[in-house]
Amino acid sequence: MTASINTQEMQVLTQWLKQERESQQLSMRALAERMDKPHSYIQKVEQGERRLDVVEYVWYCRSLKIEPQTGLDLVQQALKGNK
Repeated sequence: MTASINTQEMQVLTQWLKQERESQQLSMRALAERMDKPHSYIQKVEQGERRLDVVEYVWYCRSLKIEPQTGLDLVQQALKGNK
């Protein structure tokens, strides 16, 4: 089994998070400030260099004011597509 960071499902999730951030016209720095993280944290997540654990994922979604379940549904869809 490969590390989750290198999977299609993780790419789908991080692309969705990035799209949500951009649709709100938030810079990486602005989101990082909301999360009390360095902007490099956001950059690494969006570029697939850093993965989020489940708690961090929920915090990330809350900072964007989006539903975590939406991203999980996208991951589920990607999993079905890879079978």
